[in-house]
Amino acid sequence: MPIQLNHTIVAAGDKRKSAAFLAGVLGLTVGEQYGPFLPVAMANGVTLDFWDNPTEQVTPQHYAFLVEEDEFDAIVGRLRAAGVTIYADPGRRMADRTNTWDGGRGAFFADPNGHNMEILTRAYGSGS
Repeated sequence: MPIQLNHTIVAAGDKRKSAAFLAGVLGLTVGEQYGPFLPVAMANGVTLDFWDNPTEQVTPQHYAFLVEEDEFDAIVGRLRAAGVTIYADPGRRMADRTNTWDGGRGAFFADPNGHNMEILTRAYGSGS
């Protein structure tokens, strides 16, 4: 079997709130709790397993999601409706904008824990 990413743990202050936020924004569902984890499954079988971090601080990480063009618009719409600012850059300096890197579209946003989430319509290195 070729090596595949199966899951990653996403540290959260409140795993239920964080999993529900991401699932809602991406149009996905939150799975059944498994041990201390609350999974959100992607179409390719990879799960983000949200976990209540026992320490007081969550170190922000970066998670990027490849989406279809029409889904990009729907996600941006859900983010704006929820009052979440989108950014064209990972440093979150170019607010209320998207980017057109590599011939696709992209946007960044923060989740409730400060994780730097990204949606993009074209994988980096695949365009012009």
